Amino acid sequence: MLSLREVHAGYGGTRVLHDVTLHVPAGSIVALLGANGAGKTTVLRVAAGLVSPTAGALVVDGTDVTGWAPNALVGKGVCHVPEGRGVFPSLTVRENLVVQCKRGEEEKTYEAAASIFPVLGRRLDQVAGTLSGGEQQMLALMRAYIQNPRTVLLDEVSMGLAPIVVDEIFEFLRTIAAGGASLLLVEQYVTKALALSDFVYLLHKGQVAFAGEPGELDGEDLFARYLGHAA
Repeated sequence: MLSLREVHAGYGGTRVLHDVTLHVPAGSIVALLGANGAGKTTVLRVAAGLVSPTAGALVVDGTDVTGWAPNALVGKGVCHVPEGRGVFPSLTVRENLVVQCKRGEEEKTYEAAASIFPVLGRRLDQVAGTLSGGEQQMLALMRAYIQNPRTVLLDEVSMGLAPIVVDEIFEFLRTIAAGGASLLLVEQYVTKALALSDFVYLLHKGQVAFAGEPGELDGEDLFARYLGHAA
């Protein structure tokens, strides 16, 4: 389980998160929703060790890991897939995959990439920066498979992609969740995120405005109030 407990955090003198508590139970999918500027990315950056809380705690599997470096959290099974195509653009697809995998597992990794996203298997020797946006996002998502993480933090991984690619990505998320990974998902496609998720949190101006199961949102005006649109 990954938890933020009464977390306050921000950048410089600006506080973004105010007393945020949320839990990502083992084997669950949790959607984190909110309007632009609500603090969703900051929550993920705290969970990944990229932003240190000014108060509160980050806890992974019962261990207080507040202040741990990102690479140490990777060792605890936390995988962060940031917004914006997190690949090495000057390296080939093959080289990007090698960076993520263990020594001796290169061929297995290539085969896995080709099986999960067949287009990557056809692009192994292509420079990553010349791939389409959707292909780059597929490559970025492969770290969530290669690292065999316990918890995956996903920040707007469908942003700017064609609907058919979005469908492929959501199918991939179902696959890694079925393999036992927990997901904390920030996503612009609210309906898709709710259909995939076991739990949902809504953030409003850096505070948790709602926490519960997706079905509990039925008949509420939370979307209009906190997302600015209907689901």
